[in-house]
Amino acid sequence: MSFEQASLLILLLAMLILFSLGRIRIEVVSIAGLLAGHALGLYPADQIFTGFGSPVVITVVEILLIVQVLARAKLFDSLAARFSAARPSNFKVIAGTSALAGFISIFMNNIGAFAITLPVTLRLGTALTIPRRQIVMPLSFAALLGGLVSLIGTPANLLVSDGLAKATGTGFRFFDFAYVGLPVAIAGILLITFRVQRLFPEPDEAPATVSPAVRRIVVERRVPDVSPLIGVKLSDCSARFGIKPHALIRADNFVFGPLDQSVIEAGDVLLAEGGDTIFAGLAAAQALVADINPHGLQPDFARVESVVMPESTLVGSRIRSLEVFHSRGVAVTALSMRAPRIEGRFLDLQLSIGDIVTLEGPRMAIAEALEESECLPLAPTTPAEPILLSWRPFALFACGVAASAAGLRPDIAFACVVLVLALLNHLNIRQAMADLNWPIIIMLAAMIPLGQAMATTGAAETIAGWLSIVVPIAHPLAGIALILFLAMALTPFVNNATVAIVLTPIALEFAKTGRHGPDAYLIAVAAGASLDFLTPFGHHNNTLAMGIGGYRFGDFLRAGWPLTLASYGLALFLLALFWL
Repeated sequence: MSFEQASLLILLLAMLILFSLGRIRIEVVSIAGLLAGHALGLYPADQIFTGFGSPVVITVVEILLIVQVLARAKLFDSLAARFSAARPSNFKVIAGTSALAGFISIFMNNIGAFAITLPVTLRLGTALTIPRRQIVMPLSFAALLGGLVSLIGTPANLLVSDGLAKATGTGFRFFDFAYVGLPVAIAGILLITFRVQRLFPEPDEAPATVSPAVRRIVVERRVPDVSPLIGVKLSDCSARFGIKPHALIRADNFVFGPLDQSVIEAGDVLLAEGGDTIFAGLAAAQALVADINPHGLQPDFARVESVVMPESTLVGSRIRSLEVFHSRGVAVTALSMRAPRIEGRFLDLQLSIGDIVTLEGPRMAIAEALEESECLPLAPTTPAEPILLSWRPFALFACGVAASAAGLRPDIAFACVVLVLALLNHLNIRQAMADLNWPIIIMLAAMIPLGQAMATTGAAETIAGWLSIVVPIAHPLAGIALILFLAMALTPFVNNATVAIVLTPIALEFAKTGRHGPDAYLIAVAAGASLDFLTPFGHHNNTLAMGIGGYRFGDFLRAGWPLTLASYGLALFLLALFWL
């Protein structure tokens, strides 16, 4: 193994570890890795930023711009109202909304499909008293499964198509992925719909009292003079009141000492964690109360829950520094954290992707702040009013899809869609560019030269040679099974675009070594990179679902392992049937 090959593999391994840990922002890791690759001599200076001009990256940017317009069109709200009026069964609601997310994901990125269908799904779940844990996870998985079907369903598909075009001169057609992706998506949606109803059964109460699963939140509340908490030791709070205390503040100073020696007094402030319904009960009993909101008596006062999206400007910020809310008189009153790390006071808590913030203040101020900070409200933040449904953006997008399916390059087809949307004043390009998920785009563009270096340095050929010793890749099905397994094993820990970039050169070498066509191997890479059902951090959809649905890490394992095994077996069968 040469120095370039060894250094490239070590660099990629280090980047994959940093991506999976999530401690450093992905765009920082990506740019650092890109520059390190040049410093190690893996590519010349004039190739460092070639990824930013790649047709793959340009197509992703165009799709994200179009998604912003489609998300504002609110076409599916009227469909949700009709669906709710029919009072369908829980199975039909879960399967129907999941199928809708999967269908939308065929034509746009997974996060966009999830974000568009989530408010509609939550509204249906509330109206039909369906537990939230039964509807959010299937929605996330369905958005991932829908991305298997088309060329633009996920960046991984675009990347493997680009790899095929460079190897053979011709990439995949728009719906070439559907031979494997469509049956896997249909089977997966049905399976997870059955699965969640058994894993997260409805409560025993009457349907009128059924509510979403209890969500654990962190709050800072004051102990009033009449509180039953007065005189209670912190160590007894969990058993007696169902809350976990993290800090006791008296006269703006922390009360230090063992929990069994710290006694709560009137006027103290308690930083604690517990179920949202528990804190609601404690507030009703005057045990723990929030400070009076100055806007609480105004007619437009609202309390809204919102999830921190991957592209949000709030990621990594502490509550005390959120001027986007404070400047508008909006208060953050509770926080549901995906990975609780309680240090200091409530205002010192740091936000991460998937966290849910509870906001109180003027309704319109909340709406403006959420739009500016790129957070997704879990309930409407503006009064109900007639919505003008515009069919033009959807028609234009359908034309772009049709043109791409007919053979026009996707980047050119969707550039035309973006141009027409801008001319019709449906899209403000300057504002929309500022609202893009730039960390993902930068990561994608920065990883492309590193992926190309896998082929130019011979590292992919070396890895393929190693694997051929233990796997009989001369038989195409064995090589495809291994590639599919590697993609599915990596994608729970790093994003699917990175998996596709790393494995595409290896898949091409597998095909070359076994003297087979590369199509089946690359379809296996794309499919495996999107079958991410085992962890809440492999894909942003799962991260968001964990916070919104109140799931634990183990819930993804319990729900995801049958879906993972079934998807692997079915995908392998379909690859052998249609591509060998």
